[in-house]
Amino acid sequence: MKFIILIVAVLVLVWLIRGARGRVAPPSSPPPTPAEQGPQPMVACRHCGMHLPRDEALPGRGGVFCGDAHRAAYEKQHPAG
Repeated sequence: MKFIILIVAVLVLVWLIRGARGRVAPPSSPPPTPAEQGPQPMVACRHCGMHLPRDEALPGRGGVFCGDAHRAAYEKQHPAG
């Protein structure tokens, strides 16, 4: 009887150790950099025509722009109305 209890105790101990190891998450890799993400759609600045990734473009009245200065210049030249 003592032998069976000893075997059960050892099995429970092994089961607990394996369960604790399985819960530890492996270290995750860092998120991919923009260069690793693949091609991105390109858009042209409405003011100067320079092409840039859509994620970096600034939306404005009349299109997208490469910077605040070009957005302001375009909106000044083409007032709404």
